[in-house]
Amino acid sequence: MKVAVGVCGGIAAYKACEVVRLLQDQGIRVQVIMTAAAQEFVRPLTFAALSGEKVITALWDSGGEQPNLDSAIEHISVAQSIDALVVAPCTADMMGKFAHGQADDFLSTLYLATPASVIVAPAMNVEMWNHAATQENLETLRKRGVYMVEPGSGYLACGMVGAGRLAEPAEIVAAVLSALGVVRDLAGETVLITAGPTREPIDPVRFLGNRSSGKMGYALAEAALRRGAKVILISGPVAIDAPEGAELNRVETAEQMRNAVIPQLDRATIVIAAAAVADFRLRNAAQDKIKRNGSLTLELEPTPDILAEVSSQRDAGQMLIGFAAETANALENGRSKLRRKGIDAIVVNDVSKTGIGFDSERNEVTIITHDEEVSIPEASKQKIAHRILDVVLKLKTRAGKVAPAR
Repeated sequence: MKVAVGVCGGIAAYKACEVVRLLQDQGIRVQVIMTAAAQEFVRPLTFAALSGEKVITALWDSGGEQPNLDSAIEHISVAQSIDALVVAPCTADMMGKFAHGQADDFLSTLYLATPASVIVAPAMNVEMWNHAATQENLETLRKRGVYMVEPGSGYLACGMVGAGRLAEPAEIVAAVLSALGVVRDLAGETVLITAGPTREPIDPVRFLGNRSSGKMGYALAEAALRRGAKVILISGPVAIDAPEGAELNRVETAEQMRNAVIPQLDRATIVIAAAAVADFRLRNAAQDKIKRNGSLTLELEPTPDILAEVSSQRDAGQMLIGFAAETANALENGRSKLRRKGIDAIVVNDVSKTGIGFDSERNEVTIITHDEEVSIPEASKQKIAHRILDVVLKLKTRAGKVAPAR
């Protein structure tokens, strides 16, 4: 696992040395990127000695008369090789660059080029922190899914007192580990996840199905495992491998999924129903292959409502999260389903949008609870899985339903 640490100019730059050390203590490989201003406070040699890696100090290699092609595209190779980018300290200037898509140095260019999780730990004068422009930039970055480690309050280097002091290195590293899914905050929990489509037979060679690939459910299973949970994965037919460590139960029809889920309920502390279960099945499937002979009428009947049944049977200590794939009025329909099913939260996505949702590596969702709505902009399904689990853990903590760690 590799993390890029961006260091901006400010007196708090020296604390980035401790951030690097603490990340290495977790077995994480670290590469440091320094802005020109940061080098006025800490020398690149310090970070090179700590990390054992090349410290990147400029977008262009200034050595020699000819441009260095490797240097010119290095931000792309770094962007693709890291699992997270953490900027500590992050100045008001760099936050503005990130928010407005400016890319005039290596660090701001790396931010635009990387699909990895981004964690920002701001540090600045209290008046700069409170300025409307800074707060607008902060909100913009949050909406894009950037993790914020807000500054603490106290005496600042400028002599003023208030918010703006860089968060403690341990707090910053904890945020990085959480974004990476390394933190084991679900230890002691058993998470039952349904994933993939179901297939309802028409005859021995045909079926009714849908476009679900199972990638979101499998990403949730992997994320929960990385965070210390025991995972029961009940999956419809998919073409992907289950994450190592998950207890896998493969099914095909909605009835089979229902029969696999209900007996496992008493083992689970969290149930996440991510499967795209078919709503209808044939009343009488043909025993032999149906031959083409003019038009064909299929008589359908509803499949078992697994989510409603789980909701009615779960005990007071269980959290239940549903999914809603919509093509119109997504949020309105999601809110309605949340109330009808009597569940704790619902993850809504608009599958009519191209390039996300079904059979894609990326998604864009809104998590609706009875108290709030959390919009997660387009991101990888792995990243969205962790954000969903963040919300689940928050709900469990509020309800006092967190299982004891063991």
